[in-house]
Amino acid sequence: KYKIIKTIGDGTYGSVVKAYDVNTGEVVAIKKMKRKYYRWDSCISLREVRSLIKLSHPNIVRLKEVVRDKNNELYFVFEYLDANIVPSATSKGDDQSLIQLCL
Repeated sequence: KYKIIKTIGDGTYGSVVKAYDVNTGEVVAIKKMKRKYYRWDSCISLREVRSLIKLSHPNIVRLKEVVRDKNNELYFVFEYLDANIVPSATSKGDDQSLIQLCL
């Protein structure tokens, strides 16, 4: 359903790629979790999933879909944002700057 364009980053819990939906052409960001999830309810009970499902705000990247494949790998499909605010906020060494960028 998605075609990978490039790797965006890698973190403690997963890696993120830029991809597009082959049916619609929409560009998305897909986070692949490093850990395997053998039950669907354990995927949905993750704090990140529970929080993102409830959130709806113009300044928060929207979670579009949660997918668990046949190999028990978990993927979060997000709307794609072509920017990263963290480096500019953290370079100032000021948590308040980061908060202001998010609001």
